[in-house]
Amino acid sequence: MNELLKRIARPVTLSAMTAAGLLTALTAAPSAAAATEATAPECVQYYQSWRYTDVFNGCGDTVAVTVEYTNGQSAPCRVIQPGGWATFAGYGTDGNYVTGLRTCDPTTSGA
Repeated sequence: MNELLKRIARPVTLSAMTAAGLLTALTAAPSAAAATEATAPECVQYYQSWRYTDVFNGCGDTVAVTVEYTNGQSAPCRVIQPGGWATFAGYGTDGNYVTGLRTCDPTTSGA
């Protein structure tokens, strides 16, 4: 099932990365809002590869999430509609893996 979701998400992922710009994938420092917010609900799931981390909102409500990485950085907060996807940076060649998803406030966190 995960492979099917990845195949469906590829065109959406490419479009989202192009629109968002490759340089805005990670902030220079962890988001203050991300550090104080809660773990994302279980219905929000991520699928990571070396290049992209795709986040799927399987919840019935809109969620705002950020991705946290092993090097302590967080991605900018993104709002995801029910059934929607958002694309963040992958783990890259340096192995900066995702450690989890957290809810965030999109009005207070920024790039």
